[in-house]
Amino acid sequence: MVRPLDIADFLEGATPIIDVRSPKEFAQGHIPGAISLPLFSDEERAVVGTLYKQQGRDPAVLEGLRIVGPKLAAIVEQARAQAPDGRIRVHCWRGGERSGSVAWLLDKAGFAEVITLRKGYKAFRQHVLDSFSAAIELKVLGGYTGTGKTELLGHLRALGEQVIDLEALAHHKGSSFGALGEQPQPTTEHFENVLWNELRQVDRSRALWLEDESIIIGRCKIPQAFFARMRSAMLLFADVPKAERVDRLVQDYGRFDPKELAEAIKRIGKRLGPQHCKAALQALATGDLHAVAAIVLTYYDKAYLRGSEERDQQRVIRLPASATDLRGLAERLAEHAHAHRR
Repeated sequence: MVRPLDIADFLEGATPIIDVRSPKEFAQGHIPGAISLPLFSDEERAVVGTLYKQQGRDPAVLEGLRIVGPKLAAIVEQARAQAPDGRIRVHCWRGGERSGSVAWLLDKAGFAEVITLRKGYKAFRQHVLDSFSAAIELKVLGGYTGTGKTELLGHLRALGEQVIDLEALAHHKGSSFGALGEQPQPTTEHFENVLWNELRQVDRSRALWLEDESIIIGRCKIPQAFFARMRSAMLLFADVPKAERVDRLVQDYGRFDPKELAEAIKRIGKRLGPQHCKAALQALATGDLHAVAAIVLTYYDKAYLRGSEERDQQRVIRLPASATDLRGLAERLAEHAHAHRR
């Protein structure tokens, strides 16, 4: 049986989702957890699409059938491997020819239930973008570079707080050094999809903790509506002394290739200023990583301060802190946030 559903009902299912768009479309962005089972390769899709534009639907459909014919058995086998019980969800870009064809095939192959998505991935994307305007109570963890905010989020999670690590979703720590040791970043589109998936699991009767971020994390952009909520939320600023933050940066980044560190310094060379950039590179060449970190923090501290000054200062709470007791700081943050529930 083939059953088309709108996006909300489609997402409520628990059966496997197969995405029959091309590999390039899937890489650009997909429903988290979906499995790529492309009907056409990127090149084949281009051929069919060109035919459709130049000669119309019928020649394009015929060419599509020539391409797909030899693949039919493999498509059924791969779908069966994902859904041994014969229940599966299928979608393409607009919910048209590709998903309809695969759904028909699987139904004829004996699948018990094949659910298709009306209006396809396009409907999912609209659902994702609309979701970022929904009300949610945020608690934003602030602090200068080197504070250990990611570790703090981990401690807050261990204390039972709701946490989303935006930098982990973006595979980037936000600074010029942020890509070091990370996997390749997703597209902004897929970052939004993954963020949506995290948010849908949040209990909205409770506060959600996030790290303070610029709107761009590496190359991933935080959705504007969600970023506006972050900017208007309470900011709990962990004020850790610079010397302790220098030590942490050396600990976190000192293991990387000096060539990679030098490239990261050069990327912010204009903002550091020629003298500071030169001094940082010279210190790096001599192995004085503490001096490098101190110079770099001079720039990042000023940049962070400018960003925090754009906030409503009545919504900024500064908490003296030490990098040697982040667990204790997390406990204080949680207590303070619960005492100031909106």
